[in-house]
Amino acid sequence: MSESEIEELLRGASLRVTRPRVAVLTVIHEVPHADVPTIAELVRQRLGGVSTQAVYDVLKVLVDAGLARRIDLPQSPARYEVSKGDGHHHVVCRSCGTISDVDAPAGVGVVAPGDHGFATDAVEVTYWGVCPGCQGPQDEEELAS
Repeated sequence: MSESEIEELLRGASLRVTRPRVAVLTVIHEVPHADVPTIAELVRQRLGGVSTQAVYDVLKVLVDAGLARRIDLPQSPARYEVSKGDGHHHVVCRSCGTISDVDAPAGVGVVAPGDHGFATDAVEVTYWGVCPGCQGPQDEEELAS
């Protein structure tokens, strides 16, 4: 995505266009599922001195504006990706922590099991397993059977 397209996304969300916002949004477009230290390092490569706190602040603004999505997984730092609005889910490798996108099943709406009085507006599903790179020959044979 070009810098001008990133700027248009920010303006479309009624956000002021700043160099840190453009850099952070560009990074999460290029490196989905990145954690804050990774994002901060890549932003610093683009802009020079930017504090980690500034990156956290920009990420919060982007999440609040619906331009970014925060992924919270157990025993893992928060990860960030561009908010695509497609309702996709994630699959996570238990061994190396790799995260990949998984399409939501077609025709499945936002339905909460039981009523509990909630007006449910989102569903987040995380699948867990072992990625191909972490599977040994024995794991591959078991999966094939």
